[in-house]
Amino acid sequence: MKQVSIGLVYTFQPHQIVCLEHESTRLYAEVIEVAIPRQVCWVRPVMLAVPMAGNEQLSVPSPEQLTVYDLRSGSDLLWPASLFKPALDTEVIPLLGQLDAKADKSSEAHQQLSRFISKVWQAYQNLFQRS
Repeated sequence: MKQVSIGLVYTFQPHQIVCLEHESTRLYAEVIEVAIPRQVCWVRPVMLAVPMAGNEQLSVPSPEQLTVYDLRSGSDLLWPASLFKPALDTEVIPLLGQLDAKADKSSEAHQQLSRFISKVWQAYQNLFQRS
């Protein structure tokens, strides 16, 4: 399991695209606002990139080795800012191009997001507890 940089909180700006990576799956989201006193980030999910079968062990799968789920019609999240890192243009732009080419699978996309949220919450429960 890839560890996040606990305690390291980037200075995010509204409209910036950020990434939350857990295991081999990456959630890309747009920053709406950062609540600095609570160190939480209000984000709007954009897409979930999941490695296709057989590519889970690759450290950086190519865009062709990923299934990309469109989450733009979903709900916002309020999560610990330390879970996110800035997303690089070079990783986001090829995936954004896949969103428009995909057929609408919003039900499947939100099921995938729900599973991802559950896994991240289980792995980092301590970050979700109020101190």
